[in-house]
Amino acid sequence: MALEMHVLQADEWDVWYDHLELAFGGVPESPQERGLYKSLTEFGRSLGVWDGGTCVGSAGAFSFRLSVPGGELVPAAGVTMVGVAPTHRRRGVLTSMMRRQLDDIRAGGEPLAVLTASEPAIYGRFGYGTATYELSLTVDTARVRLSVPPGTDEVRLRLVDPEKALPDCERVYAQLVALRPGMPARRPGWERLPLLDPESAREGASPLKCVVAEGEDGAVAGYARYRVRADWEPHGPEGKVEVADLDALDPAATAALWRYLFEIDLTSTVQARRRPVDDALLHLVSDVRRSRPGTRDSLHLRLVDLPAALEARAYTAPLDVVVEVEDAFCPWNEGRWRLVCDADGAARCTRTADPADLELSVRELGSAYLGGITLTALAAAGRVRELHPGALAPASRAFAADTAPWLPHGF
Repeated sequence: MALEMHVLQADEWDVWYDHLELAFGGVPESPQERGLYKSLTEFGRSLGVWDGGTCVGSAGAFSFRLSVPGGELVPAAGVTMVGVAPTHRRRGVLTSMMRRQLDDIRAGGEPLAVLTASEPAIYGRFGYGTATYELSLTVDTARVRLSVPPGTDEVRLRLVDPEKALPDCERVYAQLVALRPGMPARRPGWERLPLLDPESAREGASPLKCVVAEGEDGAVAGYARYRVRADWEPHGPEGKVEVADLDALDPAATAALWRYLFEIDLTSTVQARRRPVDDALLHLVSDVRRSRPGTRDSLHLRLVDLPAALEARAYTAPLDVVVEVEDAFCPWNEGRWRLVCDADGAARCTRTADPADLELSVRELGSAYLGGITLTALAAAGRVRELHPGALAPASRAFAADTAPWLPHGF
C-alpha cells in the first residue's frame, strides 16, 4: 500500500501523537504535557504520513516570531514533532515531510525555519545549521561563593506561587526578547510551558517553586523558577537546587536571585541547564571550575528566503560582500548574492553576477545568522571559503552579535 501524506485533522491528533511518543522511545507523556501540546498544535501546519490506518510519520510547525540581531522579531517556523516509525525507516518519509514543510514555509512568507534536534546529525542535509549553544552548570555551593554588584542587598525577594507570579514573569521575559537573538516572543498559550510540573517528571524533586525579585519601586525585575531535590548523607544534607529558569532585567536582580538559590538551606549544589553561554553567573562565581560548565547545541536555523532573512537582521559594521551560496534542497536560494550593509546596520541583499568574495552553503549561513558563531570560525573548519583575500574578516565582524544568541526553552 502506498504511503499517504496529508495535513493533520483534529480527530487524528491522538493517533498522530501516539506515533510521536513511539518514535521518541514509547514513554507516554503526562496528561498535563500532552494536553498543553494539543492546545498549541497548529493543525494546518501539521503533517502526518499514513500507511493505511497507521500513522508512520509526523512533522509540525509553530508560528513564531524570533528575535534577531538588532532586536527585530522575524517570522519563523518552529519545526517540531518530527518522527518516523521504526518500521518505515529508509523509505524517504522524513525527506518527503521536510520537502513539503519547507515549501509550505516559503509559500507562507516566513524567512526562517528553526528547530531543536534530538539528533543533530539529521538536519544538516536539509540546510539547518547550529545557530545557538546552551550552557549547563553544576555548582558546588559549599565551595563556590558569589561576588555581587552594588545594589544587590536592596533587592527584595518574595516566594510566590508560580501560577500567581506568571503575569509578572511574562512581563520580564517580554522585555528581554529583543535584547538577545534567538529568543521567541511568546504567543498566547506558550506562557503555560514553563509551568508544566507533572509529578511523574520530578523524579523525587519538590513541586515547582518561584521567587521574584523586586526593585525599589516594587516592580518585579526578575524571577527564578526551581525545584529542590532533597538528599541526606551520613555526614549531613546534600540537597540540590534544580533551576528551571531565571530571567532578570538588571545586574542587581540577577545577582540577588542567584544568591538566593545558592543559599537555600539543606542544599550544597545548584544545577542550571539551558543557560546562555555568556551567562552572568560565569562572572559572579568565585571558582568557575567548580561550577562545572558545559555546552551543547541548542537551536538549529535554516534560511528559507535567503534575501529576506539577511535583510531582516542588523549588522555591527558596514559591509559590501558577494557570497556564493550552495543550497541543493531549496535551490531558489542558490547562487551569488550581494549583501550591502550601511553604518546603521540596515541591509540590502540582491542577486548579482559579480565575482564572489566568499563561498559557503546555506547551512553555514544558518549557523552565523544569529551572530553567535563567526564566519571566521567556520572558515577555520573549511566550511566557509575566502575567494577574495581580505573579505572574510569584515564579513565575520559584521555578522557577529554583542550578546550570545540563546533559546530559553524547547518547543
